[in-house]
Parts: sequence; structure tokens; C-alpha cells
Amino acid sequence: MGTLKTEPARTRLDLLAPPVAAAIEGWPVGAPVDVDDMLVAPIDAELADTAAFCAAYEVGLEESANCVVVAGKRGGETRYAACVVLATTRADVNGVVRRMLDVRKASFAPMVDAVELTGMEYGGITPVGLPEEWSILVDSRVVATPHLIIGSGVRHSKIALPGPALGALPGATVVEDLARPA
Repeated sequence: MGTLKTEPARTRLDLLAPPVAAAIEGWPVGAPVDVDDMLVAPIDAELADTAAFCAAYEVGLEESANCVVVAGKRGGETRYAACVVLATTRADVNGVVRRMLDVRKASFAPMVDAVELTGMEYGGITPVGLPEEWSILVDSRVVATPHLIIGSGVRHSKIALPGPALGALPGATVVEDLARPA
């Protein structure tokens, strides 16, 4: 995982956003991925954006995943989903995601909404610890990747975990071709 100095996430909850720390603390004992396989590493918050992070910490884009918050309306109700895609791809928001949310139009959620609703920092949002009612759409390439780096809910750290763990999160659906090459 490049030059990251990782530690077990459950021993460094101080490096995680509160909802992420709560999810780690309440990780089910019988989960398909053991909580001890989830690691965290401190980083420079100024280098949290994917391209800068990968360059600074020698992590390949193919080992890095992004979580984007998408919103769409149907019948006056706003529906939210988190889309988890490899950094080498882009979520198909107005194709696959729109259909999965069953909305007429989908777009990236406004930053202020994403931050307020997740309890996480913009640029560090992660699918771990999201609101229970949200859909988590995970591109099939993500779960096929042995180990990934993703946000931790804050900009000053990253989580390292097995790709299959993201497909096993509560509310997660693994979707073929959720993303397109960037």
C-alpha cells in the first residue's frame, strides 16, 4: 500500500470520522471480512484528493477507490446513494446510478448536503458508517480488487481494506459496470 504507515482501524478510532468509528466499533463478529483487516493510516490533509494522495504516497490509482454521494428526486422525495468506484473509473451517474435509484435525473449531491447527512468531511466520505437507509452501490471491479485505499470520513487519514469488504457492507449492492473508464 505504497508508503502508508497503517495500523488496525479499531485501535486508532481517533483517525476516523465519528460515524466511521462507530461502524468499526460495532463491526459484526461474523462479518465476511474481519474488522482487523481494516487498517487506517494518517496522511497530510492537503494531499487527500485522489491524484495528489496517490502521487505522494506511491499508491496506484488501481488500488484507490472513491466514494461519491449521488442524489435524485422521485415524487418529491430525495433519494441518496453512495457509489464506490475505482479511481481509474467514473460512476455512470445518469445511466446505471439513475436507474438504480429509480429517479428521472441523478447528480452529485451538493457538498453541504453530503457533509451534513454523512457526518463526514468532504473529500473523505467513505461508505463505512453511512446512514442505514442509503443504498451503497459498489462497482464489481472494486470487490474484485484484493486491497484498496478509500477515505476514512476525514481528510487526514485513509482506510486500507480488502475490496470484498466494501461489497459486504450493510446496504451494499455490487453492480456490474457501475462505472466507466475515466
